Amino acid sequence: MYRPTSLRTKSLTSRPRRTVLKTGGALLLSIFAPAVSQAAQIMAVRVWPAEDYTRVTLENDTNLKTSHFIVKDPERLVVDIEGIDLNPALKGLVAKIASNDPYIKQVRVGQNRPNVVRLVFDLKEEVKPQVFMLAPVGTYQHRLIFDLYPVNPPDLIARLIEKGDWMDKPPPLLDPQPAPKLRQPEPPVARTEPKEEKLPQMTRMITIALDPGHGGEDPGAVGRSGSREKDVVLAIAKRLKAKIEEQPNMRVMLTRDGDYFVPLHVRVQKARKVQADLFVSIHADAWVEPTANGSSVFALSERGASSAAARWLASKENSADLIGGVNLKGQDRQLASVLLDLSTTAQINDSLKLAKAVLSEIGGINRLHKRQVEQAGFAVLKAPDIPSILVETAFISNPEEEAKLTDDTYQDQMAEAMATGIRKYFSKNPPLARSRMM
Repeated sequence: MYRPTSLRTKSLTSRPRRTVLKTGGALLLSIFAPAVSQAAQIMAVRVWPAEDYTRVTLENDTNLKTSHFIVKDPERLVVDIEGIDLNPALKGLVAKIASNDPYIKQVRVGQNRPNVVRLVFDLKEEVKPQVFMLAPVGTYQHRLIFDLYPVNPPDLIARLIEKGDWMDKPPPLLDPQPAPKLRQPEPPVARTEPKEEKLPQMTRMITIALDPGHGGEDPGAVGRSGSREKDVVLAIAKRLKAKIEEQPNMRVMLTRDGDYFVPLHVRVQKARKVQADLFVSIHADAWVEPTANGSSVFALSERGASSAAARWLASKENSADLIGGVNLKGQDRQLASVLLDLSTTAQINDSLKLAKAVLSEIGGINRLHKRQVEQAGFAVLKAPDIPSILVETAFISNPEEEAKLTDDTYQDQMAEAMATGIRKYFSKNPPLARSRMM
């Protein structure tokens, strides 16, 4: 992944300079006006197209002042950026817009007036733009973000149905949940008692939300050989999706199916919108020492982490929004804080059952970092009504395990182990019967 260098053009405003000039034996004192500050420098541009939204990132060496407006017929977003001049990195934005971008046809870049660059995004449909700055964090300098959201966002259930390979499989199976028994009748009297009736079983799909961690601006942990967590876990999630959907009564929703950033609370919201029965977040661990190894499974804790390492890991994962880049001015932030405080004891109990089933299976293909399920306050596990776990597939910071994580065979084995654990969980804990859409 591209990492901008630490080069920074320092903006300086010098004090008034005094220069003494000799002319014919006379001394002339000349006072010059303050030097003009140098323009900010665009260090890198990145584009992250997705069905949810398209993000454009301009990384620069200082905070920028911007203004933007929408132009109709045809749809365009116009952005003016003050204090910069055109440079090769900024001009390169034009070539980074792919023809299959869901929302941007093309972008035009030009010097609108001195120290002001204008970007014109020609759009494929009406969008709700969010334009905001992100302060430096990690290896990133200042970032100017353009998030282009559709005015009419796609329906998640409709999208799930449209993409479902399971539609071509046999009809859904009956849930393994036995039908409730009626109360036994009283001893017979002079009249004939009616026979006991059996209630029909419920037939419905089981929906599982798979959450590949990180994405887009947030690469996650990076191994010594350059492997990125966001790529590894997406590959495993896609393999797991295929294995789960081999079951005729199971379907999968991926919180992201490409390389783009999804805020933590949006991952939870997506799972709830499709009425998911399970939520499985997939990661690849990292530690300060390269010798750390093994796989782990985590559930939520409301009473503190089960170990110092679990606490550290939860803190690191919960900071993903800072690196990935959440618009703190967005109204969704208040909703997120409410949603993430709604976790329940029942959810945690079911999550622990699921976590134990999955941990038992992945222990057959890799060493376990801890032989028991761990718990910590992971924000992404706080759906109040969905059993949720976080699986650390291996330590990408360990060179030996990094090699495993990028190996097709290991990815397939890990996916198979998780799929088996999920099936075993449902065999003992049938999902609640409820009306749901096909």
